[in-house]
Amino acid sequence: MTRIATLTLNPTIDGSSEAQTVQHTHKVRTTNDRFDPGGGGINVARVLTRLGGEVEAVYLAGGVTGPVLGGLLDRAGLVHRAIPIAGDTRVSLAVHERQSGKEYRFVPQGPRVSEAECRHCLDMIGKLDCSWLVLSGSLPSGVPDDFYSRIVELARARQIAVVLDTSGMALKTTLAHGGVRLVKPSLGEMEQFAGHPLQDQDQIIAAAQAVVASGGAELVAVSMGHRGALLVEAGQVLVLPAIPVEVRSAVGAGDSFVAAMTFGLAAGWDSGRAFRLGIAAGTAAVLTPGTDLCHRADVERLAATIGVSGLGEGGQIT
Repeated sequence: MTRIATLTLNPTIDGSSEAQTVQHTHKVRTTNDRFDPGGGGINVARVLTRLGGEVEAVYLAGGVTGPVLGGLLDRAGLVHRAIPIAGDTRVSLAVHERQSGKEYRFVPQGPRVSEAECRHCLDMIGKLDCSWLVLSGSLPSGVPDDFYSRIVELARARQIAVVLDTSGMALKTTLAHGGVRLVKPSLGEMEQFAGHPLQDQDQIIAAAQAVVASGGAELVAVSMGHRGALLVEAGQVLVLPAIPVEVRSAVGAGDSFVAAMTFGLAAGWDSGRAFRLGIAAGTAAVLTPGTDLCHRADVERLAATIGVSGLGEGGQIT
């Protein structure tokens, strides 16, 4: 398996709990409390590790909560490297309300990153030993919109394939710069990028094809929730329906998709097969409560239903 690194600029300590009823003013007593290391790239690394991939999670962390995140990463068995910053690493909370079945998610903005800390991060990324680099998650305050595009430039100079999963101006600026191997927007993120609603499948495909034609990304995988997902590359469009399952939590579905598709591409699979594994992992993630992400057994089972055989020993897929 080709070595993969993930970068998380705005990681989280992800708390998750259950409560009978969420209400204002009164104390809300919770049960089944757990804490996990989180943020886009860290979630991707967690799933890659579960699938048997060789991965290192690189992330910004600091303040009194930074060491807590490091401890959670140790507990999860991840190889990780912190790039120090002064600000406190953020703490998020997802609460599942048993009475209604709804989930409430509280996500802080996170710390501000200084210009000097940005430069240090770029220096560290320029020294990474990997063949694939996943840039996943939002940009924290203080980080310029073109920061991911700078990293893409560094990676391309060293022949490192880049996977991008972000939103807003960071997505627009990075794709305008070009050179990304795979980008995985949600439908909402794709609409934001296009600047207008994408009202049918043909419009979604056309928007993705425009990204490929411009050189923004070689592969565009758009996740569309209950409508499934589509993959666009030069000369090919693949549209697959969603796998019907009972949804327990939406947390980490996109990250699981990115991890599994990257896993397949890094293993030398064709794009369609890797895309199918991504769909299976994204679907498997919604089966787990809170911030637990997907599990290998569920990914294997769901992947088999859409034509991908299971993982063998050591994470190699047969």
